[in-house]
Amino acid sequence: MRQGIVLAVAGFTFLAGCGNWGNKPYTPPADAQAKIPYHIELDTKPAKPSAGGVTIPGIVFTGNPKILERRAALVVRFDASGTKNDQPSKDLLITSPFDMSGSAGSLPANAMDLASMKLAKLFADRCMSGKVKINVVLVRSSIKPDATDAEINAKRLSDWLATVVEFKNPHPKKC
Repeated sequence: MRQGIVLAVAGFTFLAGCGNWGNKPYTPPADAQAKIPYHIELDTKPAKPSAGGVTIPGIVFTGNPKILERRAALVVRFDASGTKNDQPSKDLLITSPFDMSGSAGSLPANAMDLASMKLAKLFADRCMSGKVKINVVLVRSSIKPDATDAEINAKRLSDWLATVVEFKNPHPKKC
């Protein structure tokens, strides 16, 4: 009998708590939402030309000292629409992780050179030449090399930065 009363009271309590509370979805408070820790800009110094045919300009960063990362990777998305070998699903490059130190500075020159070389190979494979629009973003170093857009957005450390680069195809006869 005692168990029946306890069960009945528990059931009524459960049902009483299931009212309509305005049907508003839960949203976390503004301070609890993740903030982007870095701000990136193009460096004002001219970039050293790359032997590969394209040079990504230097990138400087400033970061929130409370939420800095030690390592990051760079994602470069480029516009290859209208080219001979356009592959929209593969119009991005995710670099190898590199070390970042401090709350302000430049991305390492060797990381930018490596990204420029890989980007030049992708441009040459697609028979591109001339001015190409690119967008770059810093992401966490734990990103997969074949990450989807959702994974890139989930691991973003900065906002996207748009620029235009000039590509001079060193092997134009292949196209």
